[in-house]
Amino acid sequence: MNYEILFGFILATTALALSPGPDNIYVLMQSISNGRKYGIATVCGLISGCLVHTTLVAFGVSAIIKESETLFFIIKTLGALYLLYLAYKVFKSDAAVSLSNNAVPKKSMMQLFKQGVIMNVLNPKVSIFFLAFFPAYLFSKTISTVTQFYVLGLLFMATSFMVFALIAILAGFISDYLKQSKNIGLVLKWLQIVVFIGIAIFIFLSEN
Repeated sequence: MNYEILFGFILATTALALSPGPDNIYVLMQSISNGRKYGIATVCGLISGCLVHTTLVAFGVSAIIKESETLFFIIKTLGALYLLYLAYKVFKSDAAVSLSNNAVPKKSMMQLFKQGVIMNVLNPKVSIFFLAFFPAYLFSKTISTVTQFYVLGLLFMATSFMVFALIAILAGFISDYLKQSKNIGLVLKWLQIVVFIGIAIFIFLSEN
């Protein structure tokens, strides 16, 4: 078992969770509008949905690995290209971070949990991202591929939960800081670009 790969996976996941995206912005807005508990309920829903995507990727990619190493290499290459595409999309996007909470409706914690699950499960981009991200971080020659994908999935969920929960807890401070800092949007934008390109390069260079 290669613990360095697992540690690298945790670092990459942390960077991704910290990079501003629809999920953590949604958590931030729910926490600002309704309170920390509601933000954490949203986090629990979003993270729970990752189990579905982990399962799809684990069994799908494992079957492909058994069929052909060439196909697996093609998947990893396409995954790296997809991450470069995401970096390009971020580069072309506006650097401003919108925190308008005028349209955030009041919902119960259970409603927010369910909505978080649905948002995650019904988003095919999550499965595509997992497919691009996970294969390069397989960490053992002896443990079954399915088991390794589930380990990565659980590590992804645990790491993302801690980061998102911290965002929910510190929502007020984060909101004030984002509103006061003129350049933070640009910094966060380039953070996303660097993270996506860095992971893409790692995938390109990783061995099958």
